[in-house]
Amino acid sequence: MKPREELIAALVDDLAPVKPVVNINGRALLWFSLSALYVVAVIHAMGPIRPGAFDQLTHNGRFLLENLLGLAAVLTISIAVFRASVPGLGSRSLMVAGGGLMLLWIAMYPLGFISPTLEPSMLGKREFCYIETLVYALPPIIAGGVMLRRLYPLNRVSVAWWLCLAAGMLPALYMQLACMYEPSHILRLHILPGLIAGLIGAAVVWAWRRRQGQTPK
Repeated sequence: MKPREELIAALVDDLAPVKPVVNINGRALLWFSLSALYVVAVIHAMGPIRPGAFDQLTHNGRFLLENLLGLAAVLTISIAVFRASVPGLGSRSLMVAGGGLMLLWIAMYPLGFISPTLEPSMLGKREFCYIETLVYALPPIIAGGVMLRRLYPLNRVSVAWWLCLAAGMLPALYMQLACMYEPSHILRLHILPGLIAGLIGAAVVWAWRRRQGQTPK
């Protein structure tokens, strides 16, 4: 046998079968479902939701649309970010769709300055809702980080941004039922903390990779 053939044979003999990633969409849905259940449970544990919020959800079509847009955005981003953590499974169109849904959802609140979805009210106000939004996002971020670390995201900063954004927007979304409804309040104290969670996650991963001497991507 020629040396080249012997080398190839030796390399092939050392190969071990690699198990494919099992149902990555299922993992994304598991993370999303558990995170959503946790957020709802902890928000209820810390205080009652706004009186009449569920009635508004079922009787006001635009309010329902706002919440469905937010839910669809977070769900789409969740699936996209898990798929982006497996080389060859990432979908740019799915990520763009998730980002587009997120922008549509957020855009509903500036529109509320002109044509309010609900009558602005202080009813149900939580004194520290902005802190709650950030703090409640931490366990989903940690759980998602552990799940994604077992995969192989090629662009870890981007993945961290989208994961932390999805985690931050879950409590921001449910605050539309749990806290007061007023566009300025929502944008400053619900949506902004959710965006900050995404920025913090991306910044932490960027700094960590730079500290390790790796290209921060």
